[in-house]
Formats: sequence, structure tokens, C-alpha cells
Amino acid sequence: MEAAAPKLLWNVSQKRFETEDKKAYLQYELRNEGKVMDIVHTFVPSSKRGQGLASLLCVSAFSHAKANSMSVIPTCSYVSDTFLPRNPSWNSVVQTQDIL
Repeated sequence: MEAAAPKLLWNVSQKRFETEDKKAYLQYELRNEGKVMDIVHTFVPSSKRGQGLASLLCVSAFSHAKANSMSVIPTCSYVSDTFLPRNPSWNSVVQTQDIL
């Protein structure tokens, strides 16, 4: 039997998407007057790895960005090297040109 999907929260003040216990999270910075979400770090503690949490956090962040007409800069290596190659449908949200 599969466990229920973990509840993810958007922590506006800390600029991150996180699990309820705050142990796994995706950190971002806003750029270009809030039009761009720069995902700078994804963290999942070893006790929670293998559950797909990093991917779920990415989906939350990308969904939020898409819903708010934002683009995403995948600074975090997990996002650029693992999540996006596995989930190419999100490439449409990725920032393509450099921002000055």
C-alpha cells in the first residue's frame, strides 16, 4: 500500500516550498521584479530520500511559477540535471534568455 503523498507548503517569508515538518525543501530567490523564480537549492534529508520528495517539491514550484506567469531559472543542479531531463514538459516554464 502506498503512503499518501506528503503535504507540501509554500513558505512565502522563507522563499521556499517545504514538507510539513520543514525537513525537505526547495529554496528560491525572486528576480526581475518577481517575474522570475530562481531555484537555488533543493534539500531532502537522508531519512526521507527515495520517496520522490525532491521531484514533488519541484512540481510545486514549477506549478506555482506557471500559474503566476513566472519563468524559472534552474540554478540548483538537481533541477537542471535530474528533474528537467526526467520531466521535459516543464521546459516551457524555464527562462531561456539571460536576465541582466
